[in-house]
Amino acid sequence: MAGGDEAALTALYGRYAPYLYGLGRRMLRQQDDVETCVQDAFFNAWKAAGRFDPSRASVKTWLVTIAHNRMLQALRDRPETGLDLEEWDAPTASPDRIEQVIAQRAVDILGEPEKTLVILAFYQGFSHSELNERTGLPLGSIKTYLRRALAQMRVFLETPVASPASVPPLSPSVPSINPAKGGQQDAE
Repeated sequence: MAGGDEAALTALYGRYAPYLYGLGRRMLRQQDDVETCVQDAFFNAWKAAGRFDPSRASVKTWLVTIAHNRMLQALRDRPETGLDLEEWDAPTASPDRIEQVIAQRAVDILGEPEKTLVILAFYQGFSHSELNERTGLPLGSIKTYLRRALAQMRVFLETPVASPASVPPLSPSVPSINPAKGGQQDAE
């Protein structure tokens, strides 16, 4: 792809687009936004293919990072408006259940506060500083928790027969965070 081979782009799209669409549906929920962001992610990957370094990340990780950043920007660019009653009741297209189940299992293997931080950061679009304000955790701890959570999820997703029982939680002794209570830590 770095050499301008369109067949390489087509192969990459065929392999990873369903995964990126699943991520987009979970984050954005609006099909037009999802399609735009996935297309933008592949366009950006095409332009940046020459800078890809396989020693730093896998192709999948690289693409997910590009797409995730684009989706976060789409969330930030949205105007703050509520949903009309009709939109709350409107049926939605059924998402790809397999991708949804796999992604949910990867999140479910995490202990607290990692699980909550991943949901807030990657699915709801909160920045590290916003997580600090919301949870009261130090910024360095947030970055460490997220880095470890992503590493654990990567191991889970790359395991041929991945099951939640096969990967122990990262830190069962860490107090959980309750976002409903303004980020206060729950006593155990």
